[in-house]
Amino acid sequence: MKRKEFDMYFEMKELVVNYNKVVALKNVSLIMEKEEIIALIGANGAGKTTIMRAITGLTKIQSGEIWFNNTRIDKLPPMDRVGMGIIGVPEGRRIYPYMSVLDNLLMGAYSRKDRKNIPQDLEKLYQLFPVLKERRYQQGSTLSGGEQQQLAVCRALIAKPKLLLLDEPSLGLSPKLVKEMGKMITRINEVEKISIILVEQNARMALKISDRGFVLETGTVALQDESKNLINNDYVRRIYLGE
Repeated sequence: MKRKEFDMYFEMKELVVNYNKVVALKNVSLIMEKEEIIALIGANGAGKTTIMRAITGLTKIQSGEIWFNNTRIDKLPPMDRVGMGIIGVPEGRRIYPYMSVLDNLLMGAYSRKDRKNIPQDLEKLYQLFPVLKERRYQQGSTLSGGEQQQLAVCRALIAKPKLLLLDEPSLGLSPKLVKEMGKMITRINEVEKISIILVEQNARMALKISDRGFVLETGTVALQDESKNLINNDYVRRIYLGE
């Protein structure tokens, strides 16, 4: 994946998060360039989802700073962060099962002020994900697991994100669909020019499609490097790739 000229876009500085006096994140720092994909990998409980919730404002931080596009955001409410273009796709899809595919997508656009541009943006998404156009009038619950994941991602994309947070997008998918999900994330990054933070249990897929990776262990960053280096790191291969 081609490296871009350095352009600091997102930064997390010495973040500390506690849950009932239990330390969930301890002095975690991350940096990200514009239009980059960074991957957060690690075991359950390592702090990956806590980082995502801290970025969106759904989890209170005890100390540290979060900067996005030259603005400090850690004291802003979640809606203000959404207004800046920070959009998350939570673990487990969480689509509206009894609403149509189209209505699910329109729910993602509820905060947009440029209403007249929504139809053309829908058509653009349908070109990227044609199955959603075919099924746009079906209830969300009738879609397969992979299709529901596409819908969850597209619902975020219609909100016009500048920073897309993907939390375990391959969870529960077959190996074939995991591969397709990886291609979809790469396509979003390259075609839509969207910066992406990817949390994944599937470390191999995450490192293959990302620019840089951060390995989290018990609330700290144990390793960080370009993904192509991490995927060849002996420790990562043994612990996270099963080699």
